[in-house]
Amino acid sequence: MAELKLAVRLDAMRMPLKRALQQAAQWGATAVELDARNEIHPSQLSDTGLRQLRKILEDGNLRVASVRFQTRRGYDNPADLDRRVEATKDAMLLAYRLGAPVVINSIGTVIETEEDDPRMDLLHSVLHDLGRYGAKVGAFLAAETGNEPGETLAKALGNADDAFVAVALNPGQLIINRHSVSDAIAALRDRIQIVSAVDGVIDLAAGRGLSVPLGQGTADFPELIGRLEDIPYRGYYTVGRPDSNLNELASGLAYLRQLGT
Repeated sequence: MAELKLAVRLDAMRMPLKRALQQAAQWGATAVELDARNEIHPSQLSDTGLRQLRKILEDGNLRVASVRFQTRRGYDNPADLDRRVEATKDAMLLAYRLGAPVVINSIGTVIETEEDDPRMDLLHSVLHDLGRYGAKVGAFLAAETGNEPGETLAKALGNADDAFVAVALNPGQLIINRHSVSDAIAALRDRIQIVSAVDGVIDLAAGRGLSVPLGQGTADFPELIGRLEDIPYRGYYTVGRPDSNLNELASGLAYLRQLGT
């Protein structure tokens, strides 16, 4: 098994950006995931600020594995949609300028229907637009898995030659929503450009799924990594979830590093 490329989700660290980047480097991560909503807003980052950020990254021998741009609504919701699409494009351009290949977001509610559905028609139209924009700027939207089965997401993303939309595989979210991780990998294959290394478990007593630290859930990461290598997947595994603490992040990196040796 090849050595894994490891990244840290910075918004999970809850500390100033420069300090978080230094901590990620000390842990031995080679890349980070930036939050383009709360850490670095595309419209507020000047050319000087961009150069300073690049310098800090270079000093820590870090790259940007991905940019997260979590919108409050999906692209199937018409409310303020034009503004949401333009903001997503700004985040994609920022990702390109930082050398990141993808911008991660949940694309909305995806359903399978044999009849025309206005929300799905709208979603397909927006995804085609964002897919073409990604091909133009060199950084792609990555739909994060979890809300629907991988097969359903694959159908929604389509197969247009000029409008590629990538996928961020999140095993924990798939488990929480009772979807198969293995089936998602099989359905999405080459679209998987980043892995959000999150674990999950079904709490039968509570009747719901829970996000848990890596190695403490039902995600079989050794098998998952093997399946991804067969594709072959050569991207980053990003450790971190919204309610992580520093010890969990360090432990998660160590857990994945051990699997990659």
